[in-house]
Amino acid sequence: MASLLGISSSTICASPSLSSSSSSSTPSISPICFRPGRICGRTLNAGIQIRPKKNRSRHHVSVMNVATEINSTEQQVGKFDSKKSARPVYPFAAIVGQDEMKLCLLLNVIDPKIGGVMIMGDRGTGKSTTVRSLVDLLPEIEVVAGDPYNSDPLDPEFMGVEVRERVERGEQVPVIATKINMVDLPLGATEDRVCGTIDIEKALTEGVKAFEPGLLAKANRGILYVDEVNLLDDHLVDVLLDSAASGWNTVEREGISISHPARFILIGSGNPEEGELRPQLLDRFGMHAQVGTVRDAELRVKIVEERARFDSNPKDFRDTYKTEQDKLQDQISTARSNLSSVQIDRELKVKISKVCSELNVDGLRGDIVTNRAAKALAALKGKDRVTADDVATVIPNCLRHRLRKDPLESIDSGVLVSEKFAEVFS
Repeated sequence: MASLLGISSSTICASPSLSSSSSSSTPSISPICFRPGRICGRTLNAGIQIRPKKNRSRHHVSVMNVATEINSTEQQVGKFDSKKSARPVYPFAAIVGQDEMKLCLLLNVIDPKIGGVMIMGDRGTGKSTTVRSLVDLLPEIEVVAGDPYNSDPLDPEFMGVEVRERVERGEQVPVIATKINMVDLPLGATEDRVCGTIDIEKALTEGVKAFEPGLLAKANRGILYVDEVNLLDDHLVDVLLDSAASGWNTVEREGISISHPARFILIGSGNPEEGELRPQLLDRFGMHAQVGTVRDAELRVKIVEERARFDSNPKDFRDTYKTEQDKLQDQISTARSNLSSVQIDRELKVKISKVCSELNVDGLRGDIVTNRAAKALAALKGKDRVTADDVATVIPNCLRHRLRKDPLESIDSGVLVSEKFAEVFS
């Protein structure tokens, strides 16, 4: 009913019935009120008269737009409650094993231009838990205040169109520091929700066409996580391919044409038994991590005990790992700051390209990603120069998913890459 009235989210308040003449002089009070003799809210958008039974009080029900301005005290209370009720996240430092997956995730946080990571492995191996635990370690970035696209105040490549026009006019844009976003892309999401669509509320209430940003806008300069990515619908895969290729999302809806930056770290996880990923999308992932089930009985018991501790008391469990989490977060921040100063010798670059060439890797994306990942690893270790050991660590993850599939081949593609590396770098 609220949608028919041109109102999106609504609040229903009860107060004694008043005439239409008295509603024009509505006192400025809080949006929700149940005191007799008062009108609920600042503006009365629509009213519904209810005829009560005998011996019962008469009430006037009003429907209000929740977009009505509220005071700063209520905003602070709302923020506090939402933070307090947030679901606790398993600490990244508490993840047992799965070093390959954790390293790939950390390198992408240090250098987002690596292009994301695809995590494939058995069910129940902690893929989703590890990815979501990355939230606590994400550093802060500077964004333009009030901008829905998280525009970078200094880099035009990451600016929305409106922000760029304001900067070109010489305006001083307000800047705030905020944590990098992690956005979940559900398998059942619609294309409108992902790309953005017409703002129906403004169309009905104000009669204007306005754009309502989607998940790609929210994920700009952040992380876009797709669980069970190999089950994603083809039309959403096409959207991701387009945005990953150009770094921009273009929306054509109902006479509106708008483009906004959509550069994000794409992280996907899935079980290979449930289906293969389209080659076009697989190539867009910078790195590929293979996750296996832990076979050591002692290690399995430790994982079960740690999970039981977290489930019984998440706060105390997180507090026990706070020191390690803070140390890791500082290490990531330092690595991001020093990344630009890390050097890689030309000799190593030539050998990396020789490995890619002899493995018949299509395109040059494998060469670029391997160079970037090796530099990010050196920065994580606190070094200013890449060594052959750094390349040996990351090159299987950068090239494994880029090799041409041989149905008769029984050897893991990561092993093939390691063998070729040993041959070239010997």
